[in-house]
Amino acid sequence: MQEIDRALESFDELHSFVHQTLCESENLLSDQFETRKSPLVIKDRVCAIEYRLRGPRSLKLAAIWAADTNVIYFYDARGERNLKVKLTTRLPALELDESTAA
Repeated sequence: MQEIDRALESFDELHSFVHQTLCESENLLSDQFETRKSPLVIKDRVCAIEYRLRGPRSLKLAAIWAADTNVIYFYDARGERNLKVKLTTRLPALELDESTAA
């Protein structure tokens, strides 16, 4: 599994980075596929955000940003972790209603 560091300043940058990385991992055109996100919540606090991309021929890719460790874990089509990205800048606290906006 590959590990890299990356600086991202906002949740919009995070979403764009995750979308681009997922598309590049399977040679998909980024403008042809959409990445959906869902907050993962514990006791009304967002602890992570799950990103999902569905591609052609039932291809499913995923990534999870863990708030406590400020790390993004990327998963391939087999569900195996293939990339770990440590964010060098801490993203601001996320409210539940902010994370559900597409």
